[in-house]
Amino acid sequence: MDEKEEDVGTFDPNIPEEGPSAPPPGWLDDIHGYQGLKGGDDDNPLYPPPPAYNPQPEQNRSTSVPDVRVPSVSEDVARDALLKFVESKWNYSSKPARNLTFKDLQPITVYRYRLETYTETRASAWQFEPYNGQTVDGPQYGMSPAPWDIPVSLPQRYTDKVEKIRVPHSSFVKVCHKCKGCGRTRCTACFGRGQKRCTFCHGRGRIRNKHCTSCHGRGRKRKNNVSEFIPDRQPDFPDRKFEKVSGDAFFVDESLLVYPIQGFPDQEICEVSTKLINEHLERFTATSRILQQRQSIELVPLTHAYYTYSGKDYSFFVYGLENKVFTSKYPSACSIL
Repeated sequence: MDEKEEDVGTFDPNIPEEGPSAPPPGWLDDIHGYQGLKGGDDDNPLYPPPPAYNPQPEQNRSTSVPDVRVPSVSEDVARDALLKFVESKWNYSSKPARNLTFKDLQPITVYRYRLETYTETRASAWQFEPYNGQTVDGPQYGMSPAPWDIPVSLPQRYTDKVEKIRVPHSSFVKVCHKCKGCGRTRCTACFGRGQKRCTFCHGRGRIRNKHCTSCHGRGRKRKNNVSEFIPDRQPDFPDRKFEKVSGDAFFVDESLLVYPIQGFPDQEICEVSTKLINEHLERFTATSRILQQRQSIELVPLTHAYYTYSGKDYSFFVYGLENKVFTSKYPSACSIL
């Protein structure tokens, strides 16, 4: 609500100065299972789930991966990709791309490992609203359920979502701590010669406190945590380029918990699978509930194309299912004097 200036006139000492947004110590009642909340903007402690809520991994279990064939591109595909790349560069001529002569097309094996851990985190924070005589669901109706005993609906997996849920039987009515029940506060702009309506209780002098399970004060949070890895084995090709292209996910393993990959031809993928799975378990079970995990291996196409033009040697890379092109040197460029 916008602030409203009223009754400009003499100084009225009975109108209090505006209090802090956070209530004073001891002002809020304790709710069973949520003790210690102070009501400040940053007061939103996490509630780790009980041990029984998180799955326990089986010992000495692993996952096998099928064999895969490395893809390659033809000269026509490589030329078309280069022409499309050149068209996006205003200072590149398309003549070299049309008339070059290919010497060799070398397909390169590139694997991208991805681990996704879908988690749920719960925290709580006090919320305040003006009291207008509405029904107050307070402790007189029963004990508030513990944070992880509050039922919630499942959203689509592997998507981020924040949901506010009011804790049952946690509401009560208090005198507004900002205006001390007056409904108005002393205006700092006119040094107390006027008044403004209290924006916290909307001039009613009382507010209703309601307790929410939340994440950063906003509710229950379900989050997809993703870790990716691509071995860095091509010094002439920047790995960051892979972030914007897709690959062929020839292996997808999804379960409540996934297990390290073993027996895959690329041993570095096996090692990073073990490392990331252990990291996710250690990091997320401390504060969150693991709902599902998914690991995948993609084969990301990468071809190093060697060619000649006007008697000189050049090369470029074709990468991703989108056939994007990267080159550090191109034969001809237009210049503007």
